Amino acid sequence: MPTNGKLYRMIADSIAADIEGGKYKLGDRLPTERDLAEQFGVSRPTLREAMIALEMLGMIEARHGLGIYVTRTQLPIMASSFDFQIGAFELIEARRLFEGEACALAATTIDDEQLAELERLMALMGHEDEMEAEAADREFHLTIARATGNGAITATVENLWELRSRSPLARAILTRARGGALTPRIQEHAEVLEALRRRDPAAARQAMRHHLERVIEHLLSITETETAERVKVENEARRSAIAKRVAI
Repeated sequence: MPTNGKLYRMIADSIAADIEGGKYKLGDRLPTERDLAEQFGVSRPTLREAMIALEMLGMIEARHGLGIYVTRTQLPIMASSFDFQIGAFELIEARRLFEGEACALAATTIDDEQLAELERLMALMGHEDEMEAEAADREFHLTIARATGNGAITATVENLWELRSRSPLARAILTRARGGALTPRIQEHAEVLEALRRRDPAAARQAMRHHLERVIEHLLSITETETAERVKVENEARRSAIAKRVAI
């Protein structure tokens, strides 16, 4: 894969080079994500995007509760021209920045009609059809952007949402996250709406940023591969300690 300045891509390239160079052989388990993140000096979201990019290319396989294993020792031919574009985590990080400020500005300009529309859309987020719920979620955020009265802000927020479907990597990660954390999502939007009703810019900014931070946490949780492994190790350690006490 050609590097293009994206941090997760540079990490994916480095790990792919290690696999192709024989450091990790077919069937080997890679170091834990925590160890790799420390090795490269990056955050968990950035490391997770690199892992999912390699998984999409067939180089590795994330086995839930077991870790990450090498499934291919050479990059596929199409990897040289494959563009993953924007990752879901960096996309949400950008949304947290822009939409937090947009929400603060909207708190000073939003009218009663727009507030009513947000309330209607929030109710639709509980729709049993996930696509309908997602459409309502998107329109909720775009309504806030429009409430600022700033066309550049609206266009920026719209573009960030469109990148969700245009980017293969972002789409792959977000698809895995569907169907989870519905009630907290609605509650988080309710907190945003309440801050806007109070015309409180600081509270509106914080509520939006908190909501998008929770989205990042949810994506990390839904793509986790090592939780069960850590629990297993901890349980084995407890059993060993108990066995030693019984033997005394």
